[in-house]
Amino acid sequence: MATYYDINGQKVQNRSSDPSPVQEGQVWYNTTSNTAKVQGYGTASWASGGVLGTARYFAQSGAGTQTAGLVFGGQSPLKYNTESYNGTAWTEVNDMSRAPADTTGMGAGGTQTSALAAGTQPFSTLSESWDGSCWTSTPALNSGRGYLAGSIQSNTAGIVYGGLGPTTGVALTELYNGSTWSEVADLNTARRSNVGVGSSTAALGMGGYSGGNVANCESWDGSCWANVNSQSNAGGGSAFGTLASAVKTGGSGNLVELWDGTNWSSGVNVPTTLSNRSGIGTSSLGLLAGGEPPSTGITTTDEYTAAGPVTKTITTS
Repeated sequence: MATYYDINGQKVQNRSSDPSPVQEGQVWYNTTSNTAKVQGYGTASWASGGVLGTARYFAQSGAGTQTAGLVFGGQSPLKYNTESYNGTAWTEVNDMSRAPADTTGMGAGGTQTSALAAGTQPFSTLSESWDGSCWTSTPALNSGRGYLAGSIQSNTAGIVYGGLGPTTGVALTELYNGSTWSEVADLNTARRSNVGVGSSTAALGMGGYSGGNVANCESWDGSCWANVNSQSNAGGGSAFGTLASAVKTGGSGNLVELWDGTNWSSGVNVPTTLSNRSGIGTSSLGLLAGGEPPSTGITTTDEYTAAGPVTKTITTS
């Protein structure tokens, strides 16, 4: 077996498995895989993911993670089909139960096996849940609206807020407990085409439109909304993450902003300039799927990896 030394002349440790925890700069030789490795620090990046089976936009309805995701609804033309993602490829699964005309601008979220979607354009009160196999109608919203945001953790718990009512954007928030929707505290700023992440007890509502693009953001603590620092790029868009850490993309364009629980900062821009996409995942590993232009929708998936520790294999010659 070869003997390796690091740049400081220290003998590299031979191990049958990778160390845990591992420190930045640590070098070791894995005798099982016969590879030399080093722990470094990677920059944030985007990469192409699997191709959707159905082109779509205005879905903005997704659930799950980068390796176990779900998208549903949208236009191209109007769609009610659902696709599941395994981190590599999208697979068609059972359709939504609502009519194709009722699948744009839904407030949605959850996991690949437990999701919820409510509302749609125009001004619908429809709501349905996903159990990992099929969609089932659930009790209706109290107020019909479309282009609303959702912060939903499962098919039995979540909130939807904002959206477009019969004439204008609204501030309404509704909470789902697995049995009924109930109206709770309003947003401080009425808006439509807004974006949300998080859950029914800890959510972040972002941007939207209210007579013009909105930069204002609000946090939800389970009982009320509070204004927090505004994003730099006003408008809607797509997002993934939580109240404590989120990634937000521009409404029309490829600009990215990062939320650390208090402040916004610029991120690495998406390589494709698209809008009206589904956002899925965490602030560490997320993805964007579908979108426009063109008005027929696209099948593109862009996967995001945040800056952070990364294990690299050392090649020798």
